[in-house]
Amino acid sequence: QVQLVESGGGLVQAGGSLRLSCAASGRTFSSYVMGWFRQAPGKEREFVAGISRSGLSTYYADSVKGRFTISRDNAKNTVYLQMNSLRREDTAVYYCAAKNSIMEVTSLKYDYWGQGTQVTVSS
Repeated sequence: QVQLVESGGGLVQAGGSLRLSCAASGRTFSSYVMGWFRQAPGKEREFVAGISRSGLSTYYADSVKGRFTISRDNAKNTVYLQMNSLRREDTAVYYCAAKNSIMEVTSLKYDYWGQGTQVTVSS
């Protein structure tokens, strides 16, 4: 079992930056593949970024590639999402998630989810 708590969301102007953090507790953090997802009002939850256990492999949705960066610090049991050049369409609740398998990183098939943090981008 692992517990995930996101932080770092807020209100930012278009073109600005935010860094989300997800702190994990419970079983060994480094044994989990981690992902960030988001859900905008009236829309389905979607994959944003994923990272392997070691952090050497990263995966991104096309919509955020080149603007967002996922990273992890296994010593601090934390995964990050650096979001730059934010756009209004990035407005959503952002969730971090953990899974045991590297397979289907971009799918919703994760074992554990955080409660989410709101990101609002204004024009």
